[in-house]
Amino acid sequence: MSRPSPAQDSTALAGNVLGVPGIVFLVLAAVAPLTGMVVIAAIGIAVGNGGGMVAAFILATVVLLLFAVGYAQMSKVLTSAGGFYAFVVKGLGKTMGLVAGFVAMLGYNCFVAGAIGTSGFFTGTVLKDVFGPDVDWVVWSAISVVLVFLLSRRGIDVSAKVLGVSLVLEVSILLIMDFSVLFRHGFSFDVFHPSVMLQGAGGLALLFAANAFIGFEATALFGEEAKNPKRTIPRATYIAIGFIGVFAAFTTWAVVTAIGVAQAQDVATAHLSTGDLVFSVSQDYLGGALTKVMMLLLVVSLFAALLALHNSATRYLYALGRVGVLPRRLGRTRPRNGAPQYAAMVQLTFGSVVVLVFRLAGLDPVADLTASMTGFGTLGILALQLLAAVAILVHFRRTRDARLVRTLIAPGLGAAGLGVIVTLAIANFPTLAGSSNGVVPQLPWLLLAVAVAGLLVATWLRTRRPAVFHALDTDLEREPAVEGTA
Repeated sequence: MSRPSPAQDSTALAGNVLGVPGIVFLVLAAVAPLTGMVVIAAIGIAVGNGGGMVAAFILATVVLLLFAVGYAQMSKVLTSAGGFYAFVVKGLGKTMGLVAGFVAMLGYNCFVAGAIGTSGFFTGTVLKDVFGPDVDWVVWSAISVVLVFLLSRRGIDVSAKVLGVSLVLEVSILLIMDFSVLFRHGFSFDVFHPSVMLQGAGGLALLFAANAFIGFEATALFGEEAKNPKRTIPRATYIAIGFIGVFAAFTTWAVVTAIGVAQAQDVATAHLSTGDLVFSVSQDYLGGALTKVMMLLLVVSLFAALLALHNSATRYLYALGRVGVLPRRLGRTRPRNGAPQYAAMVQLTFGSVVVLVFRLAGLDPVADLTASMTGFGTLGILALQLLAAVAILVHFRRTRDARLVRTLIAPGLGAAGLGVIVTLAIANFPTLAGSSNGVVPQLPWLLLAVAVAGLLVATWLRTRRPAVFHALDTDLEREPAVEGTA
């Protein structure tokens, strides 16, 4: 189905601008490999199962690849900027679709608010350590917001190029460290011994391993901007999940080998308060100069993650605005490049206001802001993944699809695995968020409140605005025109 170019239709995204590499860059930048290793993997080793964290990453990869089998088939059926919200509408109906849309909207927007604070805090900390000047973290957060807004206005293809450069740099520095460990004395295969894999809190290890993949689900969000989305989106999804899994397992293997498999959990716990486990390994194997480079690339990684997450959050606001659930102005785009400019402004305004409230209240940017916002965002996105997994199963059973392995067995196992991960996230939320301060332990209840809000809005739309409620189905499919067609 062809559609007008952005120059002709101010509600259209730019079509045919993203290939597989561009979507992979957008997704992997949101995952932020360097941040994932410095923060998530280090915490997983400490509070999870030590050296068994390598196996936890492999298990999480298997679960998500099984889910991706059904996800890939659904991507061939449906192309929409609504991402998982659209999948849930297709599989579970309009009411549950609105629940998914509200969960996605709040989850991603909270995640971005946390990312603004995280980027500002670590930028200030790293630049102070490396260069000396001490600038309030909120200033760096403000600079990050301005840069993200300017880049997002240039169009999604520009963001993809910027994120591609960032991704190459942060992955390269970690691979240099990994191979330095490998070439010096090899990797220890003790990480695969049952006594290591089953030690400690294996459930927490799996939870943090799955947390390192947050962002991969955004591939579907860029379907309307992709070249040949029915092929591009599935390929980008498999590549993203496979790369994250292999890279995370390999780097974690290098880290636990460097600090010793037997004492990995104790060493990681000792570094937990300072968050410098990976930097300490880098100091030993790469030296001070390259470790400072790694620290500076952490700043780049955090900014790249903020930019990528902003693009994802914006598209949920855009999709809900385009259909009329949110103000329709959010569904308008720049005629020049199809950027959803109003959704972008609202998204960054929301994140900035949240950050400013925390700053004026004198709350800690990491223990309070990042813990609450990123913690809830993570839980929301995991719940969204589970809803999408169930929707995929229901859709293909309803249509009596005969490909049982691709549309029932593999995605069913993936959904079961995601169900376990979401349960672990709720049961261990303060650990996932990294804080028990204030209202943080109660935030999982907000997920229920958002779901109820979605149900209430669906009921209101059905009775008061039936045209909008009906459009939740009819607005789903917005496949870009094939290059060269009108």
